[in-house]
Amino acid sequence: MANKDFYKTLGVSQGSSPEDIKKAYRKLAMKYHPDKNPGDKAAEQKFRDVAEAYEILSDEQKKAAYDRYGSAAFEQGMGGGGGAGPGFGGFGFSGNFSDIIDEMFGDLGGSGRTDTFQQIGADVRFNLDISLDDAFKGTTARVKFTTGVPCDHCHGLGSQGGLAPTNCSACHGRGKTRYQQGFFTIERACNTCGGSGKTIADPCRPCGGQGRVRREKNLEVKIPPGVEDGTRIRLTREGEAGLRGGPAGDLYVFLSVRPHRLFKRQGADLFCRIPIPMTTAALGGEIEVPCVDGSKSSLKIPSGTQGGQQFRLRGKGMSVLRSSARGDLIIEAGVETPVNLSKKQKELLKQFEEASKKEENNPHSTGFFAKVKEFWDELGGA
Repeated sequence: MANKDFYKTLGVSQGSSPEDIKKAYRKLAMKYHPDKNPGDKAAEQKFRDVAEAYEILSDEQKKAAYDRYGSAAFEQGMGGGGGAGPGFGGFGFSGNFSDIIDEMFGDLGGSGRTDTFQQIGADVRFNLDISLDDAFKGTTARVKFTTGVPCDHCHGLGSQGGLAPTNCSACHGRGKTRYQQGFFTIERACNTCGGSGKTIADPCRPCGGQGRVRREKNLEVKIPPGVEDGTRIRLTREGEAGLRGGPAGDLYVFLSVRPHRLFKRQGADLFCRIPIPMTTAALGGEIEVPCVDGSKSSLKIPSGTQGGQQFRLRGKGMSVLRSSARGDLIIEAGVETPVNLSKKQKELLKQFEEASKKEENNPHSTGFFAKVKEFWDELGGA
């Protein structure tokens, strides 16, 4: 290690502050880290050199010894607290070096710590069926489901008597243990605390230290007017309770709107097919149609109305979500052919048929069969 200039290796001066030394090391270590330079022996050696330099210059006692005696102060048999150990170039990288590696490469190498002592609870899904009437007017529904709720005995903390958790004695609160394997430092989640870094000396008995128990939850859900099939309503923090005082998850209520016996829905519009007597369709008239709000509306049927013809009633459809507007009600005429005719009725219909002029009274059927005749004539001519 003789004649090594650690200041030059890091690109700093002897009077540089600890912050400047750390900043220089971070920049070089990121540049030459083996994970970013796979197979590059030169970069690997550079990384060893800057790590070695930072190991000395980041420690006040080692830096003082280096400033006085140079790198010879850290050769075998010399003092200064730089005893050899496993790691890069004979240095045991613990303390500050381990911390800086955690800070810089935690996400890169998977060594970043995640606090698992307190965990957010899981989200809960609840499927709710409502009627079209409820979707139109809005309603308040009660939902019941079983999930984790805070333990009453320990108030959700998980410890008997509400005592605060302590740092794990095995990993000293870090949540992970580290050991050296050749060039690399290997880290694993602490087996004692499960990676949380904390332990409970006296766990709560009813909840087993989790801070939550399984119980039925009963809530009221406000359903606004105009919701559609598949609408999702989110109730923040009403899901499963968090682990050992962690925040609760959310409750998601998914709505299914049941089919209506009269109306079919398409967006904000409603469709209703209404049978109309043949005489009304032929002569015209006026009928009453139902509306989703329970009221009635008058609809004029013009003479000569055909089956499938549609009429639109503005503003008589569904409510629009988060709006005072409403969709339309679309009425489809279904012309009904009379059945179970009496003898007199049949005679009257025959008289009507004889008096009818096909081209004038039945233009659609007359035109259609004229096209059919042309089609057959073309086939015969071919």
